[in-house]
Formats: sequence, structure tokens, C-alpha cells
Amino acid sequence: MSEKNDHVYDESQIQVLEGLEAVRKRPSMYIGSTSQRGLHHLIYEIVDNSIDEALAGECSEITVRLLPDGSAEIADDGRGIPAAMHVTGIPTPEVVFTVLHAGGKFGGQGYVISGGLHGVGASVVNALSEWLVYENHHDGHCYTERFERGKVVESFKCTGETERHGLTVRFMPDKQIFEEPEFDYGVLMARMREQAFLNAGVKIIFRDERTEETIENVLHYEGGIKSFVEYLNSVKHCGMIHPDVIYMKAQRDLTMAEIAIQYNDTYNETLLTFANNINTIEGGTHETGFKSALTKVLNDYGRKTGLIKPDDKNLSGEDVREGICVVVSVKLQDAQFEGQTKSKLGNSDMRTFVDGIVTEKLAEYFEENPSSGRAILEKALSAARAREAARKARELTRRKGVLEGTSLPGKLWDCQEKRVDLTELFLVEGNSAGGSAKDGRDSRYQAILPLRGKVLNVEKSRLDKIYSNQQLIPIIQALGCGIGEEFDITKLRYGKLIIMADADVDGSHIRVLILTFIFRHMRKLIEEGHIYLAQPPLYKVYRGKQQYYAFSDAERDKYIEQLGGKAEADRYKGLGEMDPEQLWETTMNPETRTLLKVNVNDAIACDEIFSVLMGDKVEPRRAFIEENARNVTNLDI
Repeated sequence: MSEKNDHVYDESQIQVLEGLEAVRKRPSMYIGSTSQRGLHHLIYEIVDNSIDEALAGECSEITVRLLPDGSAEIADDGRGIPAAMHVTGIPTPEVVFTVLHAGGKFGGQGYVISGGLHGVGASVVNALSEWLVYENHHDGHCYTERFERGKVVESFKCTGETERHGLTVRFMPDKQIFEEPEFDYGVLMARMREQAFLNAGVKIIFRDERTEETIENVLHYEGGIKSFVEYLNSVKHCGMIHPDVIYMKAQRDLTMAEIAIQYNDTYNETLLTFANNINTIEGGTHETGFKSALTKVLNDYGRKTGLIKPDDKNLSGEDVREGICVVVSVKLQDAQFEGQTKSKLGNSDMRTFVDGIVTEKLAEYFEENPSSGRAILEKALSAARAREAARKARELTRRKGVLEGTSLPGKLWDCQEKRVDLTELFLVEGNSAGGSAKDGRDSRYQAILPLRGKVLNVEKSRLDKIYSNQQLIPIIQALGCGIGEEFDITKLRYGKLIIMADADVDGSHIRVLILTFIFRHMRKLIEEGHIYLAQPPLYKVYRGKQQYYAFSDAERDKYIEQLGGKAEADRYKGLGEMDPEQLWETTMNPETRTLLKVNVNDAIACDEIFSVLMGDKVEPRRAFIEENARNVTNLDI
């Protein structure tokens, strides 16, 4: 019989968190995480409120500033916040910034359509800031108030009359909350550009004032999501299947949908969906409606034109979306999202609404533009033929036993542990380094798969080429979760996939080739945090029996000085030069190694980089290299 727990559990143990204490206690519940992703969410919340003013037709310009002291400021020319005393007995702006689930978006007449759903945006930003101050220009007067960690420190007051209108919010992220309280300009720029595209005519001015010279971008697109699709295709540096962007729009009462489509000559699809300007990265009902209608319309058109014969199988969804670049944006009342981060739309009526728009208007477009319709259909038919070739290649590989669930590649040295969250698979460049890794690893939870030669560049290849590639098949087989339509992350066999390549140009190329493959065919592994890059040392610095491993030139110089300035420094040319003990100590031991986690902070930027660096076009790649050559480190001469 177990001993009785001496800890007291009575009514005194039941805590009630007052005001914004709950947010500070559990910030991840409200902003997703306390990493940079959560940090940027603070700016998104305030900007989203300004965008809601734009949706209401009351705001035309938003300014976002990153300031030298680390704070951020968002200003708009909307209506401001009503400044009268609230029924709770405190000023209305103070209610907005200090009370959770307080806002004008719960069925009142202030906002017909909004992205803000839960009314927690401004108050959460306030709770997670060292300080926050607002200037509220409303109804001819200016009001201000200052908070520190969610509590009022300078009371609400009117500072005088003004001809301005709108709200300015400046805040400093709390270093007690955030791991890295420094804003990333590139990530925020992508989000601001996105918002400007989605709201035709709204001007967003984005300034970074943290450097000696202020960086300013004025984002203003009268073409809206048509311009968005043109931009997405332009950064791919690819050819177009048809010259114009297909644009569809329809409104029913207070529900509106816009769809913009243009096909390019790549093998990848770019499908972005938004609901009330929120990027629904997990899709939802509007995405489902679009996909089903697109597949139906193209199959009907193929039958009607005779390009799909009576005995031919229908095109699949994957076939009709090869090379597509599409933005679906819906705006609706009472949007139902899954979770505060709003990654998936749940309103069931949006499926039939979007389906109906695409079914009607895309069929009309094909009738009026037969050359474009035929070009798109031929692209889909080519994809179908490639898919059939891929199926045959996959079946051939299966018959050889390679892709069976219980089959593992012959050169894999597996680990003993079977619990996925505890296991690691190292993809190691070269048989020599693979042998050292095998002998140096902890075989209880670390598996080793050596790679010979460079893997296929999948940016230039369809699935049939992948299934016949002898470098990629062992990776697919070892991971166990499949690729493309068969991808199932629940079948993943290892919690961490660690790419371990030489610290030279060839090693970097191999890493990029593997990452291209994963990004294009297993992206969820990156999105859910399973992909890592090992960081082997560049130098061994030694004098007598004393030795250190240096991971940069600066670290090498520091160790040489530490050893009296007379130490030797050997540059490792490859992983194979290290014996098992050295490889374990420097690169594989969880207590001493450095791993870089691969993230997708900006999927559009990632798509662009992979297209430029790994695609067919030489000129964009040359331009990229010329522009970024000065930023290269550890380049072999």
C-alpha cells in the first residue's frame, strides 16, 4: 500500500487569477508560444485590429515601426476607440486593454466582419509587455494611458483636442516572458505584405528604425489578390501556362469570397487560404470547397472538349493542382476558427459557397478563354500521366519489398528504442562518416543512415523520378511515413531527423538537396519540428595534450589565444576525418552538441528560395548569388 501524500489539498489550493494574470501565467495559451513566433504574434494582434477598421471601411493607412529601443509602434487612421465611460465603471479604452474577451466584435454594430474573434488581442499584448502606452484619437479629442505588465501606471486622461482620428499603440515585449525579444524584420515584412495584398487599396507603411539607416517599405496594392498571385509567381521565376490571372468574386449578404488563380510550369502547388485576413494555414471549409470545385470543373471541361476520353479515368485533385498558384480569401460574419491562432476555418456553409462560385465562374472562364482552358487541362493531363508513371514505379519498388511498412533499408543501422519521441535518425554524408557515426552513437536511441553521393534535385523532378532514385528511396523507407498523397505523419519512425554533412560546399549542397525534398514532399515534418541540422566542428585546436573543438574562425582564434598563442589548428575537411569518439563528443552527444532546428517561419519566402536556388532558371540564381555573396561564411577556397 502506498504512503499517504502529506500535501494539503483543500479550498485554499484553488487559485483564481485576477485580470490579466492568467495570460502572464500561461502565455502560450493565447499566442501559441513564447518563442519568436509568439513575439511576432503581438504585432499581428494589434495590426489585425487596424485591418478590422479597414474591413469596416474606416481605415486607409496603417504604419508599423520597429524602434531602436526594441519596442514596436502600430498606428492607424481609423475611428479610434470610443472614449466614454463603460458600463463597468472604467473608461472604454482601459476595458479594451485590460479585460479579456472585451471588444466590439461580439455581435454589436461596430464591426460587421473582423478577424478578431475572441476579443483578447489588445489585452493579451498589454499583459505580455513590460509597458504599453496608447494614444486614442477619437471624436475630436486625444486620450492616453500607460500600463506596465498589464496594470495601469498612468491613468486615463484627455490630453486635448485633435483633428486626427485613429489609434496608436506602442509596446515593449516583456523579457521575462519571451526567450528572444527581438523582432525579425523579414518575418514581419512577409506578414505586412500579405495584409496589403488581401485588402486592396489599404496602405501599410513598414519601417525598421533599429539600424543607422531606416528601412521603409510602402505596401499598397490596388490589384488585391490578383496582384498577390502575380507576385507569388514572379518570385518563382517560372513560366506561365496562361497569360492572365483568373479572378472570381461573389457576395451573398455579408459573406464574400475572392479567388485568384494562375498556373505556372513548375510541378508544385501554391495554395494560400485566408478568412477575414487570417492565414488559415491548415485550410478549412473554404479550401475544401475550392479543391472539389476545381477538380470537378476541369474533369467536366475535359469530357466536354474530348481531351479526356470516355474510357479515361478522371483527373485527381493532385493532377489539377500541379503548377497552380491560387489565393482564396473569404470574409464573413461570425467566422468559426479552431483555436486562438485561427489556423483552420470551420464554417460549414463556406464550403458550398466557394464551391458554387468556382463551379460557375471557372466554367464560364473556360468557355470564354478556350486557349487558356486547354493549356491548363493539358498541364493536368501531363501531371496525370506522370502520376501513373509514379504509381508504377512505386508498385515496382514495393514488389521488391523496399517500401513495405516492415521493410527497412539494408544500410540502416537502427536503434533499440521504438518510442518515436525518444529516437533520432542521422542522415550521414558518406560511408566513412557513417561508419564512425555508427561506432560512436548511442545505439539505444540513435539510428544511422549513410548516404552515398548526392540525392536527386526534386525541384526539377516529378514523383516517378523520385521513386526510382536510389538515394531517396532509403530515406523514404527509413522514415516510414510516405510522401505525397500517401504521406502520414503518424507512421513516422523517428522523432528527430538530423542531417549530418561535411562543413564544406558539398556538404551544404547535400543539406539543401535533402531539405528541398522534405519541403516539397514531407513539409509537415518541418512544420511540426522534426528536422534538424547537425553542426560538426570546423577545427581542432590543440597544444600538447590540451585540445578544443572550434565551430567558427572566431572560436578558433579564441582557443589559440587561450593556449598561449602557439597552438595548432587543424581544419576538418570532412566528417570522415573524425574518429567515433570525436564525432560523438562534438556532434552527436545531446549534452555537448549543437543542433539547428529547421523552421518554416515564412512559407512564401521558403518557396521562393527553393525555386530560385534549385530550379531550372540560371539568371535568378546568378542574381541571388551576386546579391548575397558577401554574406557567405565557411566557404572553401
